[in-house]
Amino acid sequence: MTKYVYDFAEGSRELKDLLGGKGGNLAEMANLGLPVPPGFTVTTDACRAFLRSGTEPYGLRDEIAVHLERLERRAGRRLGDAADPLLVSVRSGAKFSMPGMMETVLNVGLTDDSVAGLSAQAGGDERFAWDCYRRLIEMFGRTVCDIPGEAFEPGPLDADPRECVRRYQEIFREHTGRDFPQDPHEQLSEAIRAVFRSWNAERAVLYRRQEHIPGDLGTAVNVVAMVFGNLGADSGTGVAFTRDPATGERGVYGDYLTNAQGEDVVAGIRNTMPLQELERRDKAGYDELMSIMAKLEEHYKDLCDIEFTIERGKLWMLQTRVGKRTAAAAFVIAAQLVDEGVIDLDEALSRVTGAQLAQLMFPAFDLSGGPRRIAAGIAASPGAAVGAVAFDARRAAALAAAGTPVILVRRETNPDDLPGMIAAQGILTSRGGKTSHAAVVARGMGKTCVCGAEEIDVDITGAQLRAGGITVSEGDVVSIDGTSGAVYLGAVPVQPSPVVRYFEGSVTPDAGGPLIRAVDRILTHADKRRRLAVRTNADTAADAARARRFGAQGIGLCRTEHMFLGERRALVERLILARTGEQRDAALAELLPLQRADFTELFREMAGLPVTVRLIDPPLHEFLPPLEDLAVRVARAEERGADPGHDRELLDAVHRMHEENPMLGLRGVRLGLVIPGLFAMQVRAIAEAAAAVPGARAEIMVPLVGAVQELEAVRQEAQRLLDELGVEARIGTMIEVPRAALTAGEIARAADFFSFGTNDLTQMGWGFSRDDVEGAFFGRYLELGIFGVSPFESIDRDGVGRLIRIAVAEGRAARPDLHIGVCGEHGGDPASIRFFHEAGLDYVSCSPFRVPVARLEAGRSAVTAAGSDTR
Repeated sequence: MTKYVYDFAEGSRELKDLLGGKGGNLAEMANLGLPVPPGFTVTTDACRAFLRSGTEPYGLRDEIAVHLERLERRAGRRLGDAADPLLVSVRSGAKFSMPGMMETVLNVGLTDDSVAGLSAQAGGDERFAWDCYRRLIEMFGRTVCDIPGEAFEPGPLDADPRECVRRYQEIFREHTGRDFPQDPHEQLSEAIRAVFRSWNAERAVLYRRQEHIPGDLGTAVNVVAMVFGNLGADSGTGVAFTRDPATGERGVYGDYLTNAQGEDVVAGIRNTMPLQELERRDKAGYDELMSIMAKLEEHYKDLCDIEFTIERGKLWMLQTRVGKRTAAAAFVIAAQLVDEGVIDLDEALSRVTGAQLAQLMFPAFDLSGGPRRIAAGIAASPGAAVGAVAFDARRAAALAAAGTPVILVRRETNPDDLPGMIAAQGILTSRGGKTSHAAVVARGMGKTCVCGAEEIDVDITGAQLRAGGITVSEGDVVSIDGTSGAVYLGAVPVQPSPVVRYFEGSVTPDAGGPLIRAVDRILTHADKRRRLAVRTNADTAADAARARRFGAQGIGLCRTEHMFLGERRALVERLILARTGEQRDAALAELLPLQRADFTELFREMAGLPVTVRLIDPPLHEFLPPLEDLAVRVARAEERGADPGHDRELLDAVHRMHEENPMLGLRGVRLGLVIPGLFAMQVRAIAEAAAAVPGARAEIMVPLVGAVQELEAVRQEAQRLLDELGVEARIGTMIEVPRAALTAGEIARAADFFSFGTNDLTQMGWGFSRDDVEGAFFGRYLELGIFGVSPFESIDRDGVGRLIRIAVAEGRAARPDLHIGVCGEHGGDPASIRFFHEAGLDYVSCSPFRVPVARLEAGRSAVTAAGSDTR
């Protein structure tokens, strides 16, 4: 029979799939001998079974009863004992941290009969006992019974807590039609079921979609004996980090609140004091906490995030985990731990991500213009964010959907604010610290965040804030600096980040500080470890030069059609409108020197490195004005009795070339075979440019091939021209048509290389038109879990990925020396790069600014694969 419940002594962090992160880490701390309150964990298996059937799985209630009895023996109290009651917390805990997204109920087990017993435990402190009861009714009402949170608006601070409980019980009865349950075991069962249900709450689903967390994992539930930080001045609660989660700086960072429960810290409703204040108030407790934190960091070999409570001088550990951190902190901490001999460079590389490196390349504020600073808060998550102020999540989401950058401003955030936090460029709160909900969620999402800006008076009802003697209304623009904590009036200009300046060569590692040194060190190691080469997609000399500075090892895609735009469009029009072979040849002759000059610049910038030039791909009608515009111009001219002239000629050409679905029509290799001389002109331009540039390494790529005969026909003419000019160049093809992937063994006979065009391969593999479907129904597909992520953002491993694997295997079987890469947008996506490594590709190609990201992820892929091979 399936085991659904584990005591802490039975678990470990290795069981996080089953026990969740919180349960696994509580077990880990308990087994290290740290002061953890007694408790047990209901597994994710139980949650999944409950969500499938809508009822508790067989045997779960009996298992809970057995483990509850053990907990009671260890605690020396019984749930429901009126004279000496045991109270428990019921908390969610999924495999991946989802801060504030699911539910918690504290003080479970408290009833009308046992509140006096709790007061006696607290030395006759009736206010404490009734306040705990108030908290239970509110949390139980919101979590278990879906009573709106605003229904439990707190009364005055000096209100009689007995009266508050009576009022809350009336509210409970009004909304549910029943009395607040007086059976502690019923409370416990209902709370556990509510935590299970919260896995599919709207905000939890939204968070998982944002963070790409699978929706079928479920959450564990942790039932833990209550310890109380709200028992007076010698009690309190706090959250701490073993290093600064914003910068990575060594030291102890955290927030502490006296006479408070843990939810008070995370909620940010009271401004906390620095953790160092605990040392002054309770030196023994502080020293014990420091010792435990050091032990945990040594054990986990990483930054640890810790929640603790002090109950009348006794320290209790309530949670630990490898802490969320900013992108900058991730790199700095990884490098520090290498210096300290805790991890090696392979492990350091595995602990940072391409997504984090991309965040570090975002611009920073240029303060040279002296912007007006109106407030300062806690730098909770770095970055430079500018936007119109919005005071609620719904308004923030609406403004962002309309294309307006937004800064979400709140006194403090809560999980219901998640849609606005996702939509916003940055988040600003007047309360809370580095461990508040806003800070933790923003760091996890890579959003800029400033918390605890006490100088700001936020008026939610009036939709305005006051600070520095000015009033900022909704829609006014502010700028927030998540690195310094500064808040500025108006839009502050931005400048390249230090990391981009390092890649550009204007900042050296020695002069760049800990972050630049860490990025340089880890990226250098990634370059040593990676098997995949990294090229760039570039059509201009400027892009090629930038990409080379960023570490590109060649050009994997030069789109020649981009070279036909601007002033050259008139030449392309002449080619399209040519009625005779002489007219066509004349237009091509004029295009030849222009193309040759383009390729010459690229070969010079990439001298010694391969440059893959894709012959013209899109349908030629794209170089003509739109049908609708031409039709209107011609009609207006005819209405006036004027001669439409050239517009009539263009309109006739557009009608002549019109296709219902041009992306599946006359384009790519088909165009080159139908229009004599077009590909020949491009091949000649490539060959002449390569001959003129020492060290040029030209590769000619034929697009949209679906049959080997197409490639053979183009190759024959191209090879003749290359031989005529005495130039060596590889000739290959893009694999972007599903048939090409499925007949790769045949096509490889005529190809020196393959390059996967994953944009078209995804469109044709799924039957999607990218330009149409992303806005039409992708949002709904993500909501329903049909997609975990857009297949245009990250490669579809099961479908499109299988086509790629087939093409690689069959292509190399036919031609072992076949060189294979990818040049679609997926070439710069971290998750896709891992797939391309596994599939055996030789290189990826991406936009210049994604080259460092691809270098890092290619190194991480090699390290991860090597680690898997040794296990």
